[in-house]
Formats: sequence, C-alpha cells, structure tokens
Amino acid sequence: MFIQRAAAVAALACLAVVALFTATSHAQIGQAYLLQKGEATPPIGWVEFCETPAGKADCQVPPVKEVFFGLDERKWRELLAINAAVNREVEPITDMDQWGVPEHWSYPTTGKGDCEDYVLQKRRLLMNAGWPRAALLITVVRDKKGDGHAVLIVRTDRGDFILDNQEKKVLVWYQTVLSFVKRQAAENPNRWVALGNVAGMPARTSKTSSR
Repeated sequence: MFIQRAAAVAALACLAVVALFTATSHAQIGQAYLLQKGEATPPIGWVEFCETPAGKADCQVPPVKEVFFGLDERKWRELLAINAAVNREVEPITDMDQWGVPEHWSYPTTGKGDCEDYVLQKRRLLMNAGWPRAALLITVVRDKKGDGHAVLIVRTDRGDFILDNQEKKVLVWYQTVLSFVKRQAAENPNRWVALGNVAGMPARTSKTSSR
C-alpha cells in the first residue's frame, strides 16, 4: 500500500512538472501572456471593497513595478496547493443568497463565497507566502456560459496562469474556456486595463464549431 501511494504521489508530481514546462515552451514563442488593450473601469465590487476596513489594506498601496514572478518547481507546487485548498474549503454561494445584494466583494470569513471571494482569498494567501502583489491580478472574464466571472491571473516567467474556482487545474490563459474582459494593472491594483474579450483556445474552438 505504501509503495502504491508513493507511486501515485510521484505520478502527480510528474504531471505538475510536465504542465509547468509545457507552459514554458509556449511562453518562449510569445503565446502565454495576455496583452492589455487600453484603460478599463474598475468593477464596482472592487471599488466598494476598497472602502471597507478589510479592503483598505489591499487598496491603499504605493505603486510598484510590473513583475513576472520566477516560477520553479517548489513555487509551482505551492501555487497548486493554495489554489486547491481555497477551492476545497470555501463553499460556493451567490452574493444575493449570502448578503442580499447582487455584488459584494469580501474575504470568505463565513466559509462561503462568490467567485471574487475565492480570488481575494487566493491572492491574500499567495502574498502571505511571499508572492508579489504585482504578479497577482484580479481579472474579470466571461465563463463558458457567457456569465460574468472573476479569476486570478498569476503572472510568471512561464506565462499568465489562471486560478479559477470553477476549474480544478491551474492553466495558462489560452488553455481555458474563458473570455478575458479586464484586469488590474500590475503596478496599481486600483487601475484596471482592458483585455479585449480575447478568448482561450478551447472557447474559440467551441464558438467556431457551434456556428
């Protein structure tokens, strides 16, 4: 039993490393980064979050330089672990069901949360683990149903990875079924930039086949 369990752990580790270096090969040919396409309006949820006591520490911060975080195997495993833990530990619930309003950004202190609450928690845990704020960008997208959704972009030297409570895997942006609308600017979390509604490759393929 111990040998089987050890083999399973080793297999998972190999898969994680393969995924990491596959992303590297795409980054080398310039496909792994989302390009900003002008200015965008910050989501009202973020603006209101910044007015709360919990949010002020996240919003009242000095400008920083853009960062592409150096990703090695240890940090990759840490990224996977934090993403999985938050997805597992937070129970999904809409803001209307929990707070009685259509939009309310907050840390999931109740153990429940909407998509943006997952994002805030992952961002906080990663920063606590030493990841730079400038590499952790809250992002507004359209999901595979076309609904508004929030994910976390993690900007690394191997590409823009997506942390999504609707997806177990950590994927490079173009591997997702998402359409990317806007995100925080790297140097200032209160400035937002447009992403042009560019879609991941699976989403593009789905749209083409449905025509």
